[in-house]
Amino acid sequence: MAQLGDLSRARDLLRDAACGFGSGSLLMVARCNLAVAEISLVLRDLGGLMELLQQTGSILEGYGDRSNLAHAIYLQARLALLLGRLGQAEDLLSSIDPAMVPSVSRPGYWLVAVGIAMRRVEAGKARFALHQAARAAHVASVPALLAEVETARQAARAPAARLIMEGMDRSLSLAEVEKVLVSEKLVVDACRNRVRQGPHNVDLRGRPVLFGLLRTLAEAWPNDVPREQMLQRVFRARQADDSHRARLRVEIARLRKLLAPLAGIAATRRGYTLKPRKSTPVVLAPPVQGPNAAILELLADGEAWSSSGLALALDVSPRTVQRMLDALSRSGRVEWFGHGKSRRWTFAGVPGFPTGLLLPVNAPRE
Repeated sequence: MAQLGDLSRARDLLRDAACGFGSGSLLMVARCNLAVAEISLVLRDLGGLMELLQQTGSILEGYGDRSNLAHAIYLQARLALLLGRLGQAEDLLSSIDPAMVPSVSRPGYWLVAVGIAMRRVEAGKARFALHQAARAAHVASVPALLAEVETARQAARAPAARLIMEGMDRSLSLAEVEKVLVSEKLVVDACRNRVRQGPHNVDLRGRPVLFGLLRTLAEAWPNDVPREQMLQRVFRARQADDSHRARLRVEIARLRKLLAPLAGIAATRRGYTLKPRKSTPVVLAPPVQGPNAAILELLADGEAWSSSGLALALDVSPRTVQRMLDALSRSGRVEWFGHGKSRRWTFAGVPGFPTGLLLPVNAPRE
């Protein structure tokens, strides 16, 4: 049923099978639950999924089912990557030997490694993992896995970011982004909402107003930015008044304090200008532009966002955010999981989610 695309029915059948085996066949129940967990992952029904995988893994380990145990850990890594928990995904993946992962799961193992490397902007590691994924997919000879690897290959070749510097705007590959990040330039990273230069790194996630001001100043450098322009772009103030100008002064003072090791902010007759300490400022922006680009910039940090959190960060109404999310979901740019108040939204297109839904056939018998 899963291969025919009726995932919900397949999950129900597996749950019935687990009940049929009962408590006297813990190993078979664990194998059923493992298949249920994989289908739930594909359906993005993630509530309690990590706990289910951990419990299932403990049972499989107790029975010596090493192959399915490796599969369970690999699924945990996939889930952690989906939720933007890169450190956890990396730890889980490194805890198992790729040779122990079943052949039908091995391409997915390497695709998770590709996803981690791409999120960390490590082009060399991404290329190596992608090569390994392709080899594993050819060995498995499962069409769905071959298609997943090809999708990941295309994603790796696509522009990873845009470089904005002194009025110029051009696309960069992942390898080019990596070079920019390790350079001595003052990098305003709009993909992760942080600014860095050499060993210095100022994290502005959760502070969208400060980052919006910094990005506006960096994009205009070496010119200044009029106060009215900053208020319209960052505060979305249609008509600036004294309260808006007072808030702008407060936020500029906060930003100036945070940036002290890297740059200064000088007031001009009409606004403010950025004063880098050492080198030219550049902005790394997401490759997607358009009316919904702001929401994609927030989702690109890899975290799972609630619509209410996005509304607060963007300073717009929840209804406006929901319309944006619905449009992005229809175009396949964002994904969601959960229901009601627990629904969360993530950036789509991260490699590491093959839909083979095949448990290994060589698992030891009970």
